[in-house]
Amino acid sequence: MSKTSSDGPEIPEPRGTSRDFKRSMQSRHLVMLSLGGVIGTGLFLSSGYTVNQAGPMGAILAYLIGGVVVYLVMMCLGELSVHMPETGAFSAHATRYIGPGTGYTVAWLYWLTWTVALGSEFTASGLLMAKWFPDVPIWIWSALFALIVFLTNAFTPKIFAETEFWLSLIKVATVVIFIIVGAAAIFGLAGPEGQPAPMFHNLTREGFFPTGVMPILVTMLAVSFAFSGTELIGIAAGETENPEKNVPLAIRATLWRLVVFFVGTIVVIAAMLPREQAGLVESPFVTVFAMTGIPHAGDIMNFVIITALLSAANSGLYAASRMLWSLGEQRTLPSVFARVTRGGIPLNALLFSMLGGLLALLSSAFAPDTLYLVLVSISGFAVVAVWMSIAVSQMCFRRQFVRGGGDPATLGYRAPFYPWVPLGAFIACLLCFVGIAFDPTQRIALYCGIPFIAVCYLAFYLTDPRRKGGTDSSAVKETS
Repeated sequence: MSKTSSDGPEIPEPRGTSRDFKRSMQSRHLVMLSLGGVIGTGLFLSSGYTVNQAGPMGAILAYLIGGVVVYLVMMCLGELSVHMPETGAFSAHATRYIGPGTGYTVAWLYWLTWTVALGSEFTASGLLMAKWFPDVPIWIWSALFALIVFLTNAFTPKIFAETEFWLSLIKVATVVIFIIVGAAAIFGLAGPEGQPAPMFHNLTREGFFPTGVMPILVTMLAVSFAFSGTELIGIAAGETENPEKNVPLAIRATLWRLVVFFVGTIVVIAAMLPREQAGLVESPFVTVFAMTGIPHAGDIMNFVIITALLSAANSGLYAASRMLWSLGEQRTLPSVFARVTRGGIPLNALLFSMLGGLLALLSSAFAPDTLYLVLVSISGFAVVAVWMSIAVSQMCFRRQFVRGGGDPATLGYRAPFYPWVPLGAFIACLLCFVGIAFDPTQRIALYCGIPFIAVCYLAFYLTDPRRKGGTDSSAVKETS
């Protein structure tokens, strides 16, 4: 099967074009889906830790570098997603342009990332509800939230997208209010009367890099994880109206918002809280809101963090199910995972992903120091590995496109400054792994992540249907 495209020569039709999915998402859904996957407990709870470890100016620099890295990765993903708007996204791109073994491995890495996150998010939501309802068992809240998240994903993509839009809007509004109120407090326009405005004294009180330069590199992995979720735009491209127009718009809108939100938040925290205190408080948002006199700051942030957890779980279940669908569509998993309902939902993949999330929840309760620690380590390692695969896929795609006689200027969306953008993205992600090697607390991610990748490649070559005389593993199948 082939097609003649106005943007290049006759090339093979991309396999697995997600034609059974409903293209019902709009640009606003894509933007909020990506923001919802990124703005979460990492920003609300852990941002102070980055300030404490790298120092105020070091943390700001780390987030600025992280914003540049994610921008490079998203430009690569934008080119791929507009040309090949697949629900399998970077797994399908890696399968086609790098190799089926890599696509298989990327799918499992990303599936595990979100499945592990599901378990921790349901548990954390239950624990936070216990603050208001101490007599209700935590497992009841966890089960209720799991059911709600499953139902929002189980009917149509539009229901999922609308739910995620409003959940994300709450988080975005909280961050905007935090930055505005924090900026007012920094200049003495808010907060207790009679106290001098802190201005930016805390930023340079101990010098520019009080803990040295190396902690900036070490915290880059945590910063990369904080920005993870932007790649959800690529997964949703296969279920988006007019992806040629909406995907680039969503990428640009998401990236500048993220940089403003993250850097703005870190500047407020670093200016308002001494470095030693920033790493010790439960949530720097609660502390800053309390310092500016906002009543019930703890309850407000408890609600927002629960919203953030449910939003992340909502996005995570969506992403995990589409990765399993991609594996089923490529016939490296049973075809039952590739079946799509009339409403455009891969229900079997959704059910299996939810089961994986519940098993992760159990492992966090009964084996936190063994199995769950391994899962979390692989999950953290996986995000950066997936970003690296996106950069390599874009380089391979562009090379193949040009070799076939295509003109890059005719692409619907073209990453600029090729090959420096994908090379920069790849090298920056590689440096994140170098940073892990120098941090004993994060080194386990390498010890667990690298063997997991090796096992995935081995499993692929043992189960690849083409080795058994089957049809092309990337063939399109009829689904119902």
